[in-house]
Amino acid sequence: MPADSDVPGGDLLISSTANPRVKQLLALRRRRTRDETGLTLVDGIEELSLAIAAGVRPHTVFVSTDLLTSDEANAVVARARGLDAEIVRLAPGVFARVAYREGPDGVLATLPAASTQLHDLALPASPLVLVCQGIEKPGNLGAMLRTADAAGVDAVIATDPVTDVGNPNVIRASKGTVFAVPVATATTAATLAWLESRSLRLVVTTPDTDQDYTDTDYTGGVAVAVGSEKYGVTDEVLAAATDRVRIPMRGRANSLNVAASAAVVIYEAVRQRGLLKGG
Repeated sequence: MPADSDVPGGDLLISSTANPRVKQLLALRRRRTRDETGLTLVDGIEELSLAIAAGVRPHTVFVSTDLLTSDEANAVVARARGLDAEIVRLAPGVFARVAYREGPDGVLATLPAASTQLHDLALPASPLVLVCQGIEKPGNLGAMLRTADAAGVDAVIATDPVTDVGNPNVIRASKGTVFAVPVATATTAATLAWLESRSLRLVVTTPDTDQDYTDTDYTGGVAVAVGSEKYGVTDEVLAAATDRVRIPMRGRANSLNVAASAAVVIYEAVRQRGLLKGG
């Protein structure tokens, strides 16, 4: 394999894992680096395609010289090139070093992190918002973002998250929908103040209530809150709740996985709001 060089078409070819660009990519797996640079990693054709469709402009797209063979892959790289993204080609061993998913498809990109500030969220009248407090596992946060996209949730607020929205595994679990749903990160206190300032009712999931989730009104402006995998929402959020709801459990466990709980309640909200609109 030749040394790092330009290849026909003007793209840089990296053939050594010691290249500084490779080290920069590996550093983006750390939250501190993502916070400092405002960048994150997207590994996968589908995820990058969805991000671009949502209006995100990738900074750099790294492609494998041996995996980039499908028409879909070449199309998304062409779209990124049209947005003035730098295209860098990686030798097979180099791409294997920087890819973080099993069975990579030959495309890895750096792009701006999706999270924004609360005051930058643009909401419609009577919005439906999902609040995720203290979520630890990237897979759970990613799954909730995917649900939010599928259900048409107007915004997701990651409150005091243990994992950050820019975590590559959150992006992977969300299938890239983290870029399609308005997402903000904030403290619990700031989130509750923001909800109150917009007169949004707060429906909180907890096993410690007698009110079933189907017996609650989700029409109008409402936020649904779920809590950390181990402890649920904090007392501060419970105290602010307009409604406390539970999902009936018939087995030995007293609750569902947090991502499953969010999906169940969100879709009940969507059902009610769809009926209100005549859907």
